[in-house]
Formats: sequence, structure tokens, C-alpha cells
Amino acid sequence: MLLAALARLRGEHLAVPRGARARLAMAAFTNVFAWMGFSALCLRWITVGEAALLGHSMPIWATLFAWALIGSRPTVWGFVALALGLSGIGVLLGAGGGPPSAETLPGIGFALAAAMLFALGGVLNRAALAMPPFALTAWQVGLGCLPMVGFGLVLERPAVTSLSGASAVAFAYMTLIPMAACYLSWFAALRRLSPVATSTCMLLVPLIGILSAALLLGEPLGVREIVSMALTLGGVVLALEK
Repeated sequence: MLLAALARLRGEHLAVPRGARARLAMAAFTNVFAWMGFSALCLRWITVGEAALLGHSMPIWATLFAWALIGSRPTVWGFVALALGLSGIGVLLGAGGGPPSAETLPGIGFALAAAMLFALGGVLNRAALAMPPFALTAWQVGLGCLPMVGFGLVLERPAVTSLSGASAVAFAYMTLIPMAACYLSWFAALRRLSPVATSTCMLLVPLIGILSAALLLGEPLGVREIVSMALTLGGVVLALEK
């Protein structure tokens, strides 16, 4: 609602062109519902650091989807990037020298689904939608959040009045910064910078997530996490530069 109001204040029209509706729905599903919904849901089973690293493996999956769907075959360095990235994920998931525990599998699945669907959306929506930026962001966030609200009302018992002061602040922060300002910044960056530049900047996200989770939440940051981070992010960098 805030984004739509800002769009109107800027003189942007909120009407969606008829030919853009299906693509807008797909973009809302991959960019918001799958990305924000699944990456938040996975935190019930895995750590913040694991979620950040698995979620931001999307350039690796984008390389595979581009190869399968539009025939964009990776170069030799592209295959090296895939090997590095998948090795990093394997190291991360191989804690204790064995396969992931049954308790963490749902979280791993949701984190990888978020990354894969976001990457799929990037490949399928290569051409920009012919809509002004604030209106486009408002529609994507609104449509993407709507099913999450529906699932929450059906499957859970929301009790907004029980929020503590700190929780209310966190709630407001998530609304104003990640869901509004950050989405606007992301789409603005895509219009002004190359895809490689914007995606490379996004590598700061898992680094900040892993390090801040270790500092603020006491999550583990040992050799396994560092090796996994180096392999996965190295693969992502090569995938972006291929």
C-alpha cells in the first residue's frame, strides 16, 4: 500500500498493461512469494548463515536454467563455477561427515527452492516489463505477499496485539526496509547497472548474513562455514563473469 501511494505521488499509473499481466504474476511469484516467503520459512530449520549462503546461490542455478531453457551453454569457466558452487553447497550440507539430518531437510529444501525459483524468474523475465518503477514494485510486492497472507490466516493464528515492543520495531523494519526500500533499490540498480555489477554487489548479503549471525546470534563460524563460503561465493563470482 505504501509503495502504491508513493507511485501515485510520483504521477505513475498503477494500471497493468494487458499483455504484461502473466509476466507480472510470474515475476511476483519468483521475486517475492518464493524468494521472501521460502527464504524466511527455511529459518525454522536451518541457521541464518546456512540460509544466506544457500539462498544466494541463485547465479549458479541461473546458469543451469539459461542452458536448459534458452540454449546459453556455459563456457569452460562457467562449468568451473558450477563445480565450485555445488562443492561449496556440498561442504555446507555435509556437517559431521554425513548427509544432512532429517530435521534440517525442510529448511534446506525451502532455501534451495527460493534460490532456484528466483533464478528461474530471472531467466524467464529477461526483458523488462513496460511499467514505471514504483508501480511495478508495488504490484510485485502486493501480489507476492497476498498468498503468504492467505496461508498465514488459514494455517496459523496471527496475534498482532501480542507483539512486544522489540518485535513491533522488527515488524516495521521488515515492512519499510527489505520489502519497500530494498526492492526499490534492487530494481533501480538493475536499470542503471549491468546484471553482473548488481549481482556481484548482492554477494555482500550472504557475507553480512553469516558474519552478523555469528556475532549477534552465536551461530557457528568455523572451518566448514568458511570453506563453504569461499567455494560457493567463488563459484558465484565466476558464474557472473563467465
